Amino acid sequence: MATGPKIAFIGAGSTIFMRNILGDVLRLPALARAHLALMDIDKTRLSESEVIAQALIKNHGSGASYSVHHDQRAALTDADFVIVAFQIGGYEPCTVTDFSIPKKYDLWQTIADTIGIGGIMRGLRTVPHLWQVCEDMRQECPNALLLQYVNPMAINVGAIARRYPDIAHVGLCHSVPYTIAEIARDLKIDPASIDYQCAGINHVAFFLSLEQALPGGKRRDLYPLLQDGYARGELPREGNAATERCHNAVRYEMMRRTGYFVTESSEHFAEYVPWFIKAGREDLIEKYRIPLDEYPKRCEEQMARWQEQFDAIKTGQGIDNEPSQEYAAQIIHAVWTDSPAQIYGNVMNSGIIPNLPENCVVEVPCQVDGHGIAPLPVPPIPPHLVAIMRSNINVQELTIEALLHERIDHIYHAAMMDPHTGSELDLEQIWSMVDELLFAHRDWLPAWTQMSKTQHAKTSPTGRSVRRA
Repeated sequence: MATGPKIAFIGAGSTIFMRNILGDVLRLPALARAHLALMDIDKTRLSESEVIAQALIKNHGSGASYSVHHDQRAALTDADFVIVAFQIGGYEPCTVTDFSIPKKYDLWQTIADTIGIGGIMRGLRTVPHLWQVCEDMRQECPNALLLQYVNPMAINVGAIARRYPDIAHVGLCHSVPYTIAEIARDLKIDPASIDYQCAGINHVAFFLSLEQALPGGKRRDLYPLLQDGYARGELPREGNAATERCHNAVRYEMMRRTGYFVTESSEHFAEYVPWFIKAGREDLIEKYRIPLDEYPKRCEEQMARWQEQFDAIKTGQGIDNEPSQEYAAQIIHAVWTDSPAQIYGNVMNSGIIPNLPENCVVEVPCQVDGHGIAPLPVPPIPPHLVAIMRSNINVQELTIEALLHERIDHIYHAAMMDPHTGSELDLEQIWSMVDELLFAHRDWLPAWTQMSKTQHAKTSPTGRSVRRA
């Protein structure tokens, strides 16, 4: 009897995300006999994920099987695909710390998972664990494809590529299809009618072209509609449940100033640039309706909502699993069946975007088939968009360098170069804040981040070190 692929899900305790991804997989007939190897270190959450896996298999009437693991290497053995979705340190204590300490310095954040001081700290906590996944893959499934869903996306992808170039991997984010859906809602058109080309870096990619396919083979540029609607105050539309609290004013204002629509939501993008979140500028927060501390609120709401859903599933009320817009199932299907598909993925730049630095991490269209994932080259990006991206790339690259070479000083340099942090704090404040964060996160960080000044001076390639409290 034919069998499907083995899919190892590392971080399966991310139950909502696991449900969405594996629901998409089991919906595809060619993958209906997949084996799902679920792994997490949290026994309670893994047991919840087992209940969800059982419900999904029953719901789809598939011949899929599953196993649960607390040992990572056991889950990875002979896997064809590896999905990674975990949050090191969890919402509590680590995410709470990423928000609470910067607030002492009047440094406000919204999501804090991509760049900014929150993104830097999350990268330092996360990359060592991703490297361990890659090390175990070398031993247990060296030919598997790693589908990496963890933020900070660009830092993670770059760190994996630099240390484990032999591991086939791609970073995946849903911001491109989600943005198309939001644009379609605002313009009241079918999202399937929109043709586009998008490129840049994760969360700071822009739609270089944005057109609607019309009957008779005609096409129309959607940018004039977006620009005119925003100028008249009609866009972004009110009453959109997807953006009710996280209003899209920041993205529309960026389109007004740059001519291009950015892929990431306004609450995310506001903290990647120096123009929207400023201490003492409540007028900006109000004008652009920026939801400060959004991620902690979202986490608490999701946990409460999920408990209600899980209780219903446990009592036999079934599982509601609509198709998601995640790319994982499309990729697995395309590779497993050698059926071409196109997705947007995060990969190392090697001339794909010619006017971005070599070996930074870019988000570009990719062709997927039985040979794997092939990034597609895109034309040069307008220089003012490149300038915005470079300000973020600086932070990403310095964080990766800190991790690769165990350089404490580059952690501080990354914070210095962050557009939002650097526009709000002076150097003494930045140094002091990083000191506090490194100490607060000490149980979740690699040991070298806790070296004393004397120890670090002996190991640093330059012989220089930073002041540590």
